[in-house]
Amino acid sequence: MNSKELVYQTLEFDGPKRAPRQQWSLPWAEIHYPEELKSIRADFPDDIVGAPGFNKEYPKTVGEPHEIGVFVDHWGCKFTNVQRGVIGEIKEALIQGENFEDIDKLRIPVENLTIDIEKVNEFCAITDKFVMAGACPRPFERLQFLRKTDQLYVDIMVQSDGLKELIRRMHNYYCSLLEVWAKTDVDALMFMDDWGSQRGLLINPKLWVSIFKPIYKDFIDIAHSHGKKMFMHSDGHILAIYPHLIELGLDAVNSQLFCMGLENLKPFRGKITFWGEIDRQHLLPEGTLEEIQNAVKSVKETLWSNGGCIAQCEFGAGAKPANVRNVYETWNAII
Repeated sequence: MNSKELVYQTLEFDGPKRAPRQQWSLPWAEIHYPEELKSIRADFPDDIVGAPGFNKEYPKTVGEPHEIGVFVDHWGCKFTNVQRGVIGEIKEALIQGENFEDIDKLRIPVENLTIDIEKVNEFCAITDKFVMAGACPRPFERLQFLRKTDQLYVDIMVQSDGLKELIRRMHNYYCSLLEVWAKTDVDALMFMDDWGSQRGLLINPKLWVSIFKPIYKDFIDIAHSHGKKMFMHSDGHILAIYPHLIELGLDAVNSQLFCMGLENLKPFRGKITFWGEIDRQHLLPEGTLEEIQNAVKSVKETLWSNGGCIAQCEFGAGAKPANVRNVYETWNAII
């Protein structure tokens, strides 16, 4: 059985022989532990990979996103970074004014729609891995980048015509981007938004349902209408939106399981695939090997349902290489 078949069996609760692997790493890990990271990747190769876009045109950016200094992304949003190996922060809104007077400063990065479908398909044809699209819409986060987080919270409460127009333009672009990728031979599309604080959703769940659930429905419908799976990432305590994501037909979600509590997620077992993760706030940087092993075993015992779990974890700032390695060793040992 190859990686692609393994992932499909996992997503469809069809009795895979082991949990598929995917290792995420921040540039921080590559800077501080290059040899350990290389060794982990060699010993536990990913079953899930991302496809390059092979763009015919590329949007303009300025600077490097993970270096100290200023980085301007493909939308024109300016990030200020004080630590090498991680992403910076938005200090100034691109679109300012309570009435969105600067909305025409919005620059949609349409160059990202110029992917070379033939080259993407060639990439998919020569690998037995499960291939994910090289695009990741992030509407809530993009709105924060464009407006700054504090102002966006006010915008969400007021729900002015300006906000609605900004969302419309952004959403049209993201749907076009997913449509382009859905026409390739990739196996899945994905999107992301960090929705949770340590204890709950960042906005009232009712507002999430009225504003953002319809956006996500369109994303998921695009994927499924083209025979693709849909994955989502979201940090924080997002327990309140799990039922909605399942209702929309989301195939897999990457979330902070230990932030929400495994027992609280148990009712969703067999209804959605848990795309990782193992606690990167405390266990990966501070835990013992025994604690790592117990954590992986708890995920399997609580959330595995003839599939439905992907052995994913993030090698990010502060994580111990031995703990990251032990995550994959333990998954291999218990399934």
